[in-house]
Amino acid sequence: MKIIVIGGGPAGKSAAVEAAQIGEDVTLIEKKYLGGKCLNEGCMVVAGLNDVAKFIKDSHRYNELGITNQTPQVDFEKLADGMKDTIKKIRTVHNAEASEAGIEVINGTAKVSGESQTVTVNQEPFKYDKLIVATGSNPYIPPIKGREKAITYQDILNLKKVPEKLLIIGSGVIASEFASIFSMLGSEVKILCRDPFLDMIDDDTRDYVEHKLLDKVEIHKDVLVDEITDDGLYLDGKFFGGDIFLATGLKPNSQILEGIVDIGSEGEVVVNSKMETSQENIYAAGDVAGVSTTPLARMEGVVAARNACDIHTVADYRLTPSSLSLYYDVAFITYGEDVEATDNTGYLEGSIPGFAAPGSFWNVLQSNTGFTKVKVDPDSGLIKDVSSISPTARTSMAYLCQMIKDGYKTHDFDAFLETHPSSDPVYKLLRFFSKFG
Repeated sequence: MKIIVIGGGPAGKSAAVEAAQIGEDVTLIEKKYLGGKCLNEGCMVVAGLNDVAKFIKDSHRYNELGITNQTPQVDFEKLADGMKDTIKKIRTVHNAEASEAGIEVINGTAKVSGESQTVTVNQEPFKYDKLIVATGSNPYIPPIKGREKAITYQDILNLKKVPEKLLIIGSGVIASEFASIFSMLGSEVKILCRDPFLDMIDDDTRDYVEHKLLDKVEIHKDVLVDEITDDGLYLDGKFFGGDIFLATGLKPNSQILEGIVDIGSEGEVVVNSKMETSQENIYAAGDVAGVSTTPLARMEGVVAARNACDIHTVADYRLTPSSLSLYYDVAFITYGEDVEATDNTGYLEGSIPGFAAPGSFWNVLQSNTGFTKVKVDPDSGLIKDVSSISPTARTSMAYLCQMIKDGYKTHDFDAFLETHPSSDPVYKLLRFFSKFG
């Protein structure tokens, strides 16, 4: 069976590798580079910048304490060049994995014909039995006057220097992560929010983020930008100077399937739990089927591939570990729409500061060691919700999320043995609540 996958990001590459390992003939079409937005423009760019930004912030802290007497200066062009080299090296791993799996990779822009089951690339037609579309997303550009004068995350590595002033329009993950990075690098940063700021996280967790992790950032809520100019913007008639960064969300790249499959109100390709579209033998996965996270995109790619290979599989959206990359990881559990809402009556909440440990020790005197909060049913031991801010929260949340899926309760943590020293006190809260009931 011939399977064609369009898009070499997390969803597309996962789909291609899965189908190839099952034993099918797979061709992967990618317009530019394997790795998609995550590697080339998004997650890895944030990771690289964040490492340097945290080093700068820590250096200032050590100077304040008198431990060191030097403050490093950032050469942003060299920083960007180093990141591009690193990303290029990681990209070779993606290429090698595709090659080792026996996947034919073709670079070019694809055009789909649903009727004839043909994909055309570089004017050459390719027939398919099954098609998986994983073309990702691009920044959503709102209809603000002068919007062409702003930058997005796609432009970050082309900056020549750290902006003196940065005005970020947006209220979600991208806005908060780049605000954190550039404030630590020395920019004067303002976030301008039309929608509620970080409304996907718990109120207490958000409060910690705003007052501890983004303490150098001005957050303006419930505001509308009137116009963007060459050197700033107008907000409610008042001018603010600085470079403008649009972090106003993402838009699925679904144009390739317009007129062939059903498209939703947000521009997403409509799929079912098997990642099937309205057109037989065409599947979609990742951001093109609804903007999500990289782990979910990978899962969807695997689900699409298995179903394309006639192996019944459904996507599981019940619980997903999610995170923000700030000075500390901000990790939390996202609940899918199919998770039944529960009455909060009878649930107990508990919160605790993070522990002094690697990554947080030198912030004890500033009372900035992190924050963890859980919500449990004391009678049944059901773990209802968890949020955690610590240097290691991203990793521990993934395992905890799986344990909750597998039915673990608070009493399962009664004799839990942690690794020490650890900055993440989730286990201590769950051990405390294990005494109830």
